[in-house]
Order: sequence, then C-alpha cells, then structure tokens
Amino acid sequence: MNMSKKANLTGWLFIMLAVVMIAAFYFYPMIQALLLSFKTGTGVNMKFTGFDNYTRLFTDATFLTAVKNTFIYLIIQVPVMLILGLFISVLLNDSKLKFKGFFRTAIFLPAVTSLVAYSVVFKYLFAADGLVNMALMKLHLVAEPIQWITDPFWAKVTIILAITWRWTGYNMIFYLSSLQNIDNSIYEAARIDGASPMRQFFGITIPLLKPIILFTSITSTIGTLQLFDEIVNITKGGPGNATLSISQYIYNLSFKYSADFGYAATVSYSIVIMIIVLSIIQFKAAGDKNG
Repeated sequence: MNMSKKANLTGWLFIMLAVVMIAAFYFYPMIQALLLSFKTGTGVNMKFTGFDNYTRLFTDATFLTAVKNTFIYLIIQVPVMLILGLFISVLLNDSKLKFKGFFRTAIFLPAVTSLVAYSVVFKYLFAADGLVNMALMKLHLVAEPIQWITDPFWAKVTIILAITWRWTGYNMIFYLSSLQNIDNSIYEAARIDGASPMRQFFGITIPLLKPIILFTSITSTIGTLQLFDEIVNITKGGPGNATLSISQYIYNLSFKYSADFGYAATVSYSIVIMIIVLSIIQFKAAGDKNG
C-alpha cells in the first residue's frame, strides 16, 4: 500500500465514527420522519395514505394559526434583532469606548442563559402583578396592569421581547468579530475624502458585512421558525392559541392530543420547506450567485 492510500485510509478511520454517528442520529431519523409523514394511524397500525397529511395542512385551522403566529414573530422580531445587534456592535467597536469588555459580556450573557430559566423569569416579570407592571404604574405610564400573558396582542409582544433580549447579543458577536477584521485604513481614507459617519456606515460597513448579515438572517429565520421553549414556558401557546408556534403544535400533536405522529411529521416537514424557500429568497435578495 503506497503512502497516499495509507494516508487516505488513516483519514477515513479518524472521521468514520463521526460519519456513523451523524448518519445514525441525524440522517436516518430525517428519512424515517419523511416516510412517516406519508402515513396515518397509531402505533403499529399505521398505513400509507400518500399526500393526505399534506393536503390536510391547508384545511387545518390550528396549523394555519400557528403559521400566522410564527410569521408574525419572524417578520417583526428578526429585523429588529439584527438591526439592534448591528447597531450595538458598531458602538462597541469604537476604540474610544471604555469598559468595552464589560459591555460585550453583559450584552452577550443572555445568549448563554438556560432557555427554560430565562423564559420562567420573563413569565414572572410580565405577570399582571409582576415587576414590569409595577414599574410602569409607579412611573404613571399606565393606569392599570397590562395583561402581558393573557391578552392575545400583549402575549405576542412578550414573546417578541423575550427572544429579542436573548438573541440580540448572540448576533452582535458575529458582527463585532467581522467589524474587527475590517482594515481601519478604509475608514481613514473615507474620512479624508469627507465621508460622514453615516455615509461610512452604509457605504463601507454594510457592504463588507453583507456575508455575515446574510448568515445571521438565515440562522435567525431558522431559529424563529423552530421557536418552542419561550412559547411553552411563558404563555403555553395561549390565550386561545394566540401565541401558538409551529413547533409547539408539533409537540401537541405528538404528546398532548391523541398521538398523531404521521401528521406531526408532516407539520415538521412544512418547517423544512419554509426554511428552504425563505433561505433561497434571502440568498436571492442578497444577490448571492450561489443561492
């Protein structure tokens, strides 16, 4: 055996365990879920029914409500979070700013907190007798407590505030690391040419951060479409499915209602389709030729 073949064999031996584990615990369940989405029934009595589950999606009022709610979160929260993360990263990249390490850590810290723990904290903060209402009433901004958890509109606002608080710092780190890789001489040349800070931001910073902005927008879209923990722990999908997400509906179909794993798999693959479509749209909107 020559050296090149021996080196290739050694390389395959190193990665073989990872390949087997990924195939067994990632690709195999995906394929099985896809096959399951074409079946109906319970337990061992499931039978193949073709595209019946997929046609059912369009007449399922609860599913359509979950999709509407999820897209409300997506359309409002993701742009706000990305813009806020970008704005904060520019501020924290200023060489004149003192205590930058403290501010970076403080803003990123929510991203490493437990999903369940912070959701429970938000639930108590935004309760009718919670700290938020107490502060608003003391400041005379409201005359009576806002029903953050039990009112359909304010419940959505609470969810949006929660996920924005947690994930803004996470996206900020990506922008900040990219900003630090931009040669400062580019900005110096722009200043010499008389470009204002706003012109520098839109003419230099945004174009150079375009790949990372695309990356964060796609990952944030995927994360929002899979939103689950905050919904379950803060509002439980209520009131009256007003905050129900697609992922929570999948859980309900599988474990809360009469178990319907075939239809639950179908709903889960609807998320896959949405992610693919939205990712392609984002690639095209960003002008990526590989999208």
